[in-house]
Amino acid sequence: MLHNLFHYFLAATSLSLCPFATDQNNTITICFIGNCGLHMSDGTLDVYADFPYKSGAFNYMEYPASEISSIRPNATHLFTHRHPDHYKKKLVKRSSGTVYGPWKVKQKRKADLSLPRYAAAEFTVEAFKTKHRSAHHHNSYLITWHGKRIYISGDAESTETIARMENMDLAFVPTWIMREAKAQNIKIKSDRFAV
Repeated sequence: MLHNLFHYFLAATSLSLCPFATDQNNTITICFIGNCGLHMSDGTLDVYADFPYKSGAFNYMEYPASEISSIRPNATHLFTHRHPDHYKKKLVKRSSGTVYGPWKVKQKRKADLSLPRYAAAEFTVEAFKTKHRSAHHHNSYLITWHGKRIYISGDAESTETIARMENMDLAFVPTWIMREAKAQNIKIKSDRFAV
């Protein structure tokens, strides 16, 4: 039930992303897969956040096996950290895409965000080192894409980083961040949220 409500909420959020675009070619769609797993696309550039991961890891969300076979070729995979509910090396190796994460990635698989395909999509990523218990490396990301700013918290533990962000169009944040922001009277400066 919770998964269905979460999926419905994100589906509604995905539809509301379309008005962000200045014209039809710059529309960004975002599809929720499970946990923090997302597929984002403008029709030319495909970006996955925290996917593929181990389905059902730690008794968290499972996804249908068809999600793996539907991973777009040459996609970019952004990972916040290497816990199995966010990342599965074996599945990532099977994909033809590139990887961007807070650990050392082999050069042949590392996403080079300076390539023309990213520039054409006006796509940039700012990485912020954030804390997550028992993760040696954890990043949160601020993606700018066709002029829209999308923040991905991953499993960041506190509001410390997101509280400094300005002018976000959409922020993906865990419930504990929202609770902490409310308790400490911190305004998160985003037009929309997906929790």
